[in-house]
Amino acid sequence: MVANAVEAKQLQKYYGSLRAVDNIDFVISQGEYFGILGPNGAGKTTTVAMIYCFLPVDGGSLHVLNHNVEVDAREIKGKLGVVPQENNLDLELSVLENLIVYASYFGISRDKALPTALEQLKFFGLLAKKDVDVESLSGGMKRRLTIARAMMNKPEILILDEPTTGLDPEARHHIWQHLKSLKKNGLTLILTTHYLEEASQLCDRLIVMDGGKILEEGIPAELVNKHIGEQVIEAGLSPGLHTKLLALADEQIRGFMSIGETLYLHPKAEPETLLEVIKEFPAVETLVQRPANLEDVFLKLTGRRFGGGE
Repeated sequence: MVANAVEAKQLQKYYGSLRAVDNIDFVISQGEYFGILGPNGAGKTTTVAMIYCFLPVDGGSLHVLNHNVEVDAREIKGKLGVVPQENNLDLELSVLENLIVYASYFGISRDKALPTALEQLKFFGLLAKKDVDVESLSGGMKRRLTIARAMMNKPEILILDEPTTGLDPEARHHIWQHLKSLKKNGLTLILTTHYLEEASQLCDRLIVMDGGKILEEGIPAELVNKHIGEQVIEAGLSPGLHTKLLALADEQIRGFMSIGETLYLHPKAEPETLLEVIKEFPAVETLVQRPANLEDVFLKLTGRRFGGGE
């Protein structure tokens, strides 16, 4: 077993004159659940597409399981499971046959693939559906089947590109529970997502990308604590009055962001003291106290709210 699953140094990717991935460095450890978080166009999908050898590297270096992607693509692909943004299941085949046929691409015979397929279907709660056509499955079931299929070659790294986009909250949480259960097997997971809760739930560590660059890297909870603190207070009032409220609350805040009519305040200590100060300012129309999250981190790093998937 190698120490690191992925090592990227000064990694670059261009689309014409657009630098989609701009000189980034990161390391993913074996057995780590690693997230690549960012909005539309951040470079998430392009980055993972280079990791699974779908797109060539235009600059820098990229090693996966100690193999250079520019030299050993075939060997790397055999050790990866990939779940693309869109389900690309064979709708004319049954649930079980989708797994059996996929395994054949890795040279796995039907006899050897069958027990693995049944095991995966049971794990993902699809065993009762093994003989039905894929087309009859719900969106959440199709997504679970796509993940099960990616596990057929018993990969060392599972790559999921926006795995729960378009699913309802219940289906999303169902998939999260299955992915968490895989961790005990020592699997390395690489996840791209624009769902902040998904990143917080699943990732041991993550990078925040925007415009092809890495803005920050770390453990989700530690990033929130580093940049924001435990709580955020949202005060709604006319933008022209933000400066006056900030002057009044200056001693009670460690930071703030002003977006439209909302002023996002980060208390230095207990938020109650800051709330009392704000309540003395009559121009405040709305007041909300809530736990800080990764969206607040992105807002601080970029000056805009998080939104959209690549």
